[in-house]
Amino acid sequence: MTDKRRQLLELLAQGWSVRSACTKLGISRSSGNRWKNGWLVRQKDGTVKFVPPLEPLAARTISSRFLSEAERIQIADLASRGLGPTAIGLALGRAPSTISRELRRNLHSSGQYRPFHAHSAAATRRRRTRPLKLSTDVALRAFVFARLQERWSPQQIARSLKLAHPAEPRARVATETIYQAIYRPDSGIIRKPAPSPLRTGRDHRRGQSRQVRTRRRFAQPMLSVHDRGFEPTDRSIAGHWEGDLIVGPRSRSAIGTLVERQTRFVRLLHLPAHNSTELLHALVRTLNELPPPLRRTVTWDQGTEMARHLEITQATGTRIYFCDSASPWQRGSNENTNGLLRQYFPKSTDLSIHTARDLRRVENELNRRPRITLGDRAPADLFAALLASENPPSLR
Repeated sequence: MTDKRRQLLELLAQGWSVRSACTKLGISRSSGNRWKNGWLVRQKDGTVKFVPPLEPLAARTISSRFLSEAERIQIADLASRGLGPTAIGLALGRAPSTISRELRRNLHSSGQYRPFHAHSAAATRRRRTRPLKLSTDVALRAFVFARLQERWSPQQIARSLKLAHPAEPRARVATETIYQAIYRPDSGIIRKPAPSPLRTGRDHRRGQSRQVRTRRRFAQPMLSVHDRGFEPTDRSIAGHWEGDLIVGPRSRSAIGTLVERQTRFVRLLHLPAHNSTELLHALVRTLNELPPPLRRTVTWDQGTEMARHLEITQATGTRIYFCDSASPWQRGSNENTNGLLRQYFPKSTDLSIHTARDLRRVENELNRRPRITLGDRAPADLFAALLASENPPSLR
């Protein structure tokens, strides 16, 4: 074990978080998480090997009731001089029975007492490998597995259990525990080679960095997102939407996505073809289904599919604003939703095979999920409350 790894384990044993410990030691957080949780290594033959995490006990301060490595070195030194358990015990301040038991239990196969081997053997016996909670609790495992099949995230599952069982810790499970059950092939929780139940489709941890996609701009008169009249973090007024397309291979197929900023309510636009005319018809039809206070603005990317945005505004009364080039964070709710939708509509797949009914099914499933950012409420419930309200623009 390198010094960095040992230092990391020592800090974790003292209660430091992985992020803080990695920052202090000058190592990446991804390395720290791999050392703490284990990681997968893909072999040349295509098989996947799980590298177990480092043993935390190796870095913990051993209780004084256990013999330390330094004491075992003294025992070996004194025993080699011919001293018995009583004399060695007096020299170390230990009971003679402790020394006698140590010399009896931790002998090397050669018949000699070797302190480093003895210390390793004792540490191995002290370990109490606790199985994952999901591997022993059948009911909890079934609940988690069912929610994963419904495409809930591990965080959503953990929070729903906490809300349902606030006074029963045994009936809850941590988010990280669910991730470990998915990532560890020896856990037996997720049967291999079944596809990963995570929205990303990954069966291993990956770094956080991402490349930002850039898209072509169009030279049409347009309103900038900076002229929208409210800050990106201001969600106090309902009726402001963010939109974009998720696109199939070679941009031959697409699905339109709309997200209401306050409630995170999702609408999916069925597009028979990937062009500005189809998007015009779909947006006008969808927006005009809403009362005017709930179709105030739409913020969109600078894609050529919005070349007829002025016609959309004329037909609906909805103002269309455009983000800066290559700035997807300016419509963050929509970007997040597009990531969720890729679990239903994977990249490099033909999106034209999905019917309008398919899109409604996915739309309803997403809108019924509880959201942490909404206080564990579902977008469908909040949006329904807006529609039923006599004064729908605001919802607290």
